[in-house]
Amino acid sequence: QVQLVESGGGSVQAGGSLRLSCVASGYTYCMGWFRQAPGKEREGVARILTRSGNTYYSDSVKGRFTISQDNAKNTLYLQMNSLKPEDTAMYYCAAFTSAGYCSLRRSAYNNWGQGTQVTVSS
Repeated sequence: QVQLVESGGGSVQAGGSLRLSCVASGYTYCMGWFRQAPGKEREGVARILTRSGNTYYSDSVKGRFTISQDNAKNTLYLQMNSLKPEDTAMYYCAAFTSAGYCSLRRSAYNNWGQGTQVTVSS
């Protein structure tokens, strides 16, 4: 098991930016950012294959969000620019440690952080 601790959420106006961080307690194979708005299912927004740095984004955030990592600090980031009110959600960091298909499929991840709230006002 890997412990994940997120930080960096907050409230911003539309068009603003936020950067989320997630510190992992150990090795990960694949890490992702997911979000869940009230009354909606949790959806994946970005993922990174930690060994290669290969990234993938959902269509809803492509071009606005950037996932990155600092391997020396075991830290995952999500830079969020041009934020929209529809980006408002609880954001979760997730990871898995076994080799496999690194996707945005929620069921593939077995380690989750506690979440950090992002609120974007119009």
